[in-house]
Amino acid sequence: MTANADTIQAEVARHVPSMAARWYVLIMMCLVYTLSIADRYVTSTVLEPIRAELKLTNLGVSLVTAWPIAFFYVTLGFPISSLIDRFSRRNIISISMIIWSVMTTYTGLARNQLQFVMARIGVGIGEAGGTPGANSLLSDYFPAARRPMALTVFSLGAPIGAFVAYQIAGQIADRYGWRQVFMVLGIPGVLAGLAVWLTVREPRRGQLDHKDDIVAPPFVETMRFLWAQRAAVHVMVGSAVTALWGWGLMYWTPTYLQLIFRLTPGQAGVITGPMHLWGGMLATIFTGWLLALKPMRDPRRVVRLMGYWIGAATFASIGVYWTHSLVWAQVFLWIFVPSIYFYIGPCFGLLNNLAPPPMRAMFCATTLFVANVGNLVIAPPLIGGLSDWFGPGHVSNPESLRLAMLCVAPLGFWATAHYLWSIRDIVANVERATGVRVEH
Repeated sequence: MTANADTIQAEVARHVPSMAARWYVLIMMCLVYTLSIADRYVTSTVLEPIRAELKLTNLGVSLVTAWPIAFFYVTLGFPISSLIDRFSRRNIISISMIIWSVMTTYTGLARNQLQFVMARIGVGIGEAGGTPGANSLLSDYFPAARRPMALTVFSLGAPIGAFVAYQIAGQIADRYGWRQVFMVLGIPGVLAGLAVWLTVREPRRGQLDHKDDIVAPPFVETMRFLWAQRAAVHVMVGSAVTALWGWGLMYWTPTYLQLIFRLTPGQAGVITGPMHLWGGMLATIFTGWLLALKPMRDPRRVVRLMGYWIGAATFASIGVYWTHSLVWAQVFLWIFVPSIYFYIGPCFGLLNNLAPPPMRAMFCATTLFVANVGNLVIAPPLIGGLSDWFGPGHVSNPESLRLAMLCVAPLGFWATAHYLWSIRDIVANVERATGVRVEH
């Protein structure tokens, strides 16, 4: 037993990448995530101009902008993640980036609803391979104890991407119109995809784990293992509800600010952009630092922190849409917006430790599936449909949109419950998946 353990340790040490290689790949994968978030959520910044030009209701514009990308993103996530667990992740990430970036550019060229929908479908198809591939790749560059930290740094792509999608895109929209926003975002993604192809090395799968079963199992077996990991189920559901609550509300927040306080897309972006960039980055960096501390290697402390944080931020989210003061709305947004970033890195880090190496991309795809069903499939049309329904004659107005947002804001408490429910099983589940004993 001792000789075998020594052999495993020697083999693991032989495959550990250099610090420079780890951080280069981490920065590149953060760029992948940045462009993915920017291309996905930029439509919420220019939602009102798109609705006006295409002559749609609030429900209609949410269906046209959110559902095409969401449907293909979430449904193709499983087959593409199956490929990620079997073939070169670097190649799949690179090809995915090029596809979604080209289709983002095409979105700006769309002249009718059908062309717009087809462009967003293309973005969804491309993005299905980006985040799962990046998560799996990073798990073979960082050992188990460092993965929550690494995946939290990776998550910096979300606030940076949102800043691009809200503030920079808003300024471009004010000056040149909403179509130019998509043109400007698409080209850098093609170049970044080529850079990933040429400069990132594909690591040996599972090289930093004490497990020797590196062949990806069938889909049904993976799902059966996932269901047996009760902590993983609660973390996934908790993150999905957090996404529905947080990112679902944020999808309509730029439009809400524009209508309630009579702002342009650029003016709304100036308000929310720094919240995403600085608030989101500080929340992400803080959690990355926190997770790197020795006491936080106990996953029970991580999920407890996630639960309490989201529960407190839920009160702030209610305040955003309750107040009639722009000043107070900004105060509450500075609490609410950072909270929708802080959970992302810990969630992915925990799930990578709750899954054996050959199942990680599929665990990530499952998480993204349920999360994006919440924040793209359910939340945008739910809020849009409610705002139409509450309006006089079922025609939406600013106050009906406010009421719709207030109906969704309390859902953060539901997410808190799932994070806290995971505490009971999470230590045993991590040890079962990684073969690494959890430090208490």
